[in-house]
Amino acid sequence: MASAPSGLSPSAVRPSAVAKDLFGAMRAPAPLAARSIGSYAKGCLAGATALAVDGPAWQVMRLSRNRNWGHPQLVDMLQRLANDAPALGWNGLLVGDLAQPRGGPMTSGHASHQIGLDADIWLTPMPGRALSREERETMSAVSMLKGSSELPGADRGVDPAKWSASRARLIRRAAQDPRVARIFVHPGIKQALCRFETGERGWLRKVRPWWGHHYHFHVRIACPEGSVGCKDQDAPPPGDGCGRELAWWLSDEPWVPKKPKKTDKPAAPAKKKHMTLAALPQACTEVLVAR
Repeated sequence: MASAPSGLSPSAVRPSAVAKDLFGAMRAPAPLAARSIGSYAKGCLAGATALAVDGPAWQVMRLSRNRNWGHPQLVDMLQRLANDAPALGWNGLLVGDLAQPRGGPMTSGHASHQIGLDADIWLTPMPGRALSREERETMSAVSMLKGSSELPGADRGVDPAKWSASRARLIRRAAQDPRVARIFVHPGIKQALCRFETGERGWLRKVRPWWGHHYHFHVRIACPEGSVGCKDQDAPPPGDGCGRELAWWLSDEPWVPKKPKKTDKPAAPAKKKHMTLAALPQACTEVLVAR
């Protein structure tokens, strides 16, 4: 990873500053005790650990982003899942974004991934060789779906030529880790998982349908012990989530835009507001200036 500032001067850390600019500039972790601070979409990370870019059963993608940082508990969970993968029929993990070195809002992409407890795992199998740096930047993940979800009457299920039981076993193993709070997948993948499981179904409660997530699954762990000020989400609703809720996600309603009435005036585009440092927990300022 590129060398970079090991902390900002206090004069540069203004409450009105755009938070993603400050955190995006940091290339090294804060030399503090490991701690996830705030909520998944509004917080930061102290004492981050880097997931090695190459492991015995994983490879990190998109190295130029420098987003392979997480709380030590997240890194340990990923390593354990990767080591379990071959026995599940999966060669190893291609790992996408975790967090920035000090967490915080990202310069592009995610709204969450701010406190070092989120990770994206590709549904593309890891090849049996080390990918080059260029390949890690340009290789595309493969969608598991039959087609676009945004067409009226679309079949939003997985393509059986792409989906496999080994992918289902991998997601199940991730959900069975007691540290994992949620896993986000496309509704079509959730449907495939509901059909896959014929035994104990408790783990399915953690697997939540969401937009996107058809070429990777997003793992989120709960706040680790000792992370004062870390805010967990509410627990998922009871049940396996394979009934009425999933049926809604697979319908047109979440995906197909409603046609505006002829009398409706087009709304003026809303100006995007960037999160400022003042919106984050006070401890995030300490994370930015730590040297």
